[in-house]
Amino acid sequence: MQAFRRRVANALLKQSTIGSSSVASEACVANSFSTHSAAAATSWGADGKIKPHGQDSLVNLMVKEQAEAAKLASACNYKIELNERQACDVELLTVGGFTPLDGFMNEDAYESVVDKMRLPNGLLFGIPVVMDTSNDAIKPGSKILMTYKGKDIAVMDVESRWQPDKVKETSNCYGSTSLEHPAVQMVAWERGPLYLGGKIQGLNLPERVFPCATPEEVRAGLPEKADVVAFQCRNPIHRAHYELFIRSLDAPNVSDDGVVLVHPTCGPTQNDDIPGIVRYHTYEVLQKEVDNPRVRWAYLPYSMHMAGPREAIQHMLIRKNYGCTHFIIGRDMAGCKSSLTGEDFYGAYDAQNLAMEHAPELGMQTVPSLNVVFTEEKGYITADIAEKEGLSVKKLSGTKFRKMLRAGEEIPEWFAFKSVVQVLREHQQKS
Repeated sequence: MQAFRRRVANALLKQSTIGSSSVASEACVANSFSTHSAAAATSWGADGKIKPHGQDSLVNLMVKEQAEAAKLASACNYKIELNERQACDVELLTVGGFTPLDGFMNEDAYESVVDKMRLPNGLLFGIPVVMDTSNDAIKPGSKILMTYKGKDIAVMDVESRWQPDKVKETSNCYGSTSLEHPAVQMVAWERGPLYLGGKIQGLNLPERVFPCATPEEVRAGLPEKADVVAFQCRNPIHRAHYELFIRSLDAPNVSDDGVVLVHPTCGPTQNDDIPGIVRYHTYEVLQKEVDNPRVRWAYLPYSMHMAGPREAIQHMLIRKNYGCTHFIIGRDMAGCKSSLTGEDFYGAYDAQNLAMEHAPELGMQTVPSLNVVFTEEKGYITADIAEKEGLSVKKLSGTKFRKMLRAGEEIPEWFAFKSVVQVLREHQQKS
């Protein structure tokens, strides 16, 4: 096993590439594009919300009867304790977040998504959803009981098993085979050498410290036949981020009765990101502080790949399943930097461009958002106006912010919400 992983790691290193670099933005500036995708007529479902990805209704793989769940679990001949990433994938499969998937991809679907970013039927899909294992005794026909933190979560009927070409997978999906990319490290070092495909049936949802509403539950709380703008984030929300998604409601392609769904990912991200539980606490206090009826909140049990352009597509189709008609994509969305050189793996607008290209096919729209800066004279305004009027723009880098936080210095309110800063300080003291 270790020898296999060393071979994969060596192969990845030999074929390593780093994408085009882009200048890092100041943390107080919310960057995104000012043009949007061609408008696509929203296809409404029976619930008055946008239809899920690729079909008329959400996939729901949860077993309703306890007796049936117990029977399924007892029939399994293998048991796997899921790690956090796998548990996120299983949860999104069972509740319909990955609609139209009804299980982990088989080899044909995996190869199709890796090669073409499409399922075998031609439907767009950004990143393959796979189950990995190191147990070569598991074969097609096996039944696996999946547990998380000791609790029965799902049963998988194994239909296929194969040894993937991880070099091709990482090259096509992440645009790089360098071990300096966090997702390449994950594929090479964390995942087992074998992939398994097959349908799953959900027994229980993973127990988490942050509640993750299902797509059905989120949809039930959204207004009918109204635009829903998704805001994806994986870090605490500061003032500039808030200005960005609030101003999106004034976009020309968003209806007057539209709402924003702030939908942070609370699963695994990069190693140096703020832990999910801390992020969750910042979102909870901020939700109470802003108390805006046009802003809805929910949490997504998704494991970030930092895949840039392809991850933009993945996020859009997932948010469509949660009822969103529009999607905000900021500068360098889901991007990452080399762990050695600090260079960006993707161009600043690669994700935006791919999202705009495929938005009509997804039946969604990208939202024109603005480069918002804080000025001493007028507060938050767009950068072009600030430059035109010669206003004094205030800047605070993320690095400087973290240093001030550690030192107990006063954080300016124009940069961060007091409630969020207080949560960050409390968790810092505990760590």
